[in-house]
Amino acid sequence: MPAVEQYARAHIVTDEAQDPPAVPVALRYDPEADPRKVHITLPGHHEWVFARDLLEQGLRAPATAGDVSIWPCGRVQAVMEFHSPKGVAVVQFDSKTLIRFLRRTYTATPVTS
Repeated sequence: MPAVEQYARAHIVTDEAQDPPAVPVALRYDPEADPRKVHITLPGHHEWVFARDLLEQGLRAPATAGDVSIWPCGRVQAVMEFHSPKGVAVVQFDSKTLIRFLRRTYTATPVTS
């Protein structure tokens, strides 16, 4: 099965008072490369790779592993926080987008020869 790719819109959370504009985000899962990891690419080609289990756990309750934290925000949104030497990025998603992506990853299986 080929990799799962899903493009979404998310909001980069900043200190500004106004609502942040939506930005394009790429969600990717490649069961042949590593069936335990998901990839999220933010604008500027900033890619984060972390455990698929972390994404699943973070949609239900606050979860952290290494430089990535994920938690539900109300009933319909989820927040991801990414730490790097350059700073912190906080990104807000519609939960249904992440749930749809997760479901697609569980139906993808590596091709066996």
